[in-house]
Amino acid sequence: MRVAYCRGCFEKQVEIDRLKEENRQLKAALRYERRKATEGPFGSSTPSSKIPVKPNSPPDQRDKRGGAKAGHVGHGRQALDPQDADRVEVIEVGDTCPCCGGTLEDKGVRSRTVVDAQPLRKETVVYDLQRRWCPRCRKSFQARAPGVLPKSLYSNHLLTHVAMQHYVYGVPLGRLEAQLGIGYGSLLAPLHRLSHLLEPVVEKLIEEYRQAPVKHADETSWRTDGHSGYAWLFCTPRTTLFRFRKTRSASVAREVFGEHPLPGNLVVDRYHAYNKAPCRLQYCYSHLNREVKDLNKEFLDQPEVETFVTTFAPLLCQAMRLRGLPISDRQFYRQAKKTKQAILEAVEHSARHPGIQRIQDIFRKTPERMYRWAEDRNVPADNNFAERTLRPLVIARKVSFGSQSDAGAKTRETLMSILFTLKQRFRDFQTRFKNALDRLAENPTLDPYTLLFQQDPSQPAHN
Repeated sequence: MRVAYCRGCFEKQVEIDRLKEENRQLKAALRYERRKATEGPFGSSTPSSKIPVKPNSPPDQRDKRGGAKAGHVGHGRQALDPQDADRVEVIEVGDTCPCCGGTLEDKGVRSRTVVDAQPLRKETVVYDLQRRWCPRCRKSFQARAPGVLPKSLYSNHLLTHVAMQHYVYGVPLGRLEAQLGIGYGSLLAPLHRLSHLLEPVVEKLIEEYRQAPVKHADETSWRTDGHSGYAWLFCTPRTTLFRFRKTRSASVAREVFGEHPLPGNLVVDRYHAYNKAPCRLQYCYSHLNREVKDLNKEFLDQPEVETFVTTFAPLLCQAMRLRGLPISDRQFYRQAKKTKQAILEAVEHSARHPGIQRIQDIFRKTPERMYRWAEDRNVPADNNFAERTLRPLVIARKVSFGSQSDAGAKTRETLMSILFTLKQRFRDFQTRFKNALDRLAENPTLDPYTLLFQQDPSQPAHN
């Protein structure tokens, strides 16, 4: 049976189909360019520093008044007990009236609490170190300068202040130079020596990190001597390690994880450098959630995509929130099992759109890295802990633009690892760091790791 058709109509239909497909592709490209112009090159995953245009507050938030809600009972300023004050001063009025010159009668005092601060100033001290001679031993003895490392011009108190301000709080060395009246190079040299002195501590922190039941890792860009590189973060709730390297290859991860099997779980994004880590992996749902939402932004006119996103994104959010809910472990695992099953059903559901299939394939190909959170409540479904820990370094990058030399990056790596770990473990971590330096000044043979993290450095060591 022969079918008759109009050759002209057929050619017109072919041209119409071609133009429709071209129109669809152009619309998709236009949407991508518009999103890149407003959200940046990585969509919703673009770092805040690289977003071209940051939106203002949404219209529904502009009319809201700031401050507490009407009827809120404030706490107000509380009077301070004089016993808790650093000092108490009596300010006198005088004996005569400033208006008429008459004699004033005593009516007691009215206390007022004021919080003051003394400006930080450099103080130069000269210690006259007494020297003595023992005729019997035929040896001479000399007193030690208190609170200063051997051959160091600057006291441990000053070094602690500079290290804390620069490496923990991100204050540039140029600002500290202006505040203290000490040259830039004169501040760098003792920091390098301090890093070399404490470098063995980092090796023990690496061993603690390896044995942790839950580990996190992340990385971000960092420039050294004007060349592009990366800052690597490896952290747990009790340990923080930094690595500044010129490469983003898996060799940096192997340097920290080692070659032998490790206990616990490692929470990361899907960067391939962690795929061969010798422990179990949990992929971050937060990164996946952003990719799912970006899929909906890219294909606005696709009902299948919209249905998938409205179903799958809430499941990912539910998995991330579940761990923090005030529920018992039994309730958690019951709810986690339901959420996991719902995710599995969404993943196994047949989809025609390639974008949906790409998301589903991530779960299908690596199921052993997707559901650790449902098996162990201590394992989070997101890597937000690492991103929050990395944030001070990102702020420092905006201010300092990176390290000026490889030696500076090495010093930052060592001191930041030690100081951030101290901050996690001790409330008054600055005093503990300073006391440890004082003990090392008294006896350089002591173990710095023991002074910093185990023994109270203010107490004498037992030999």
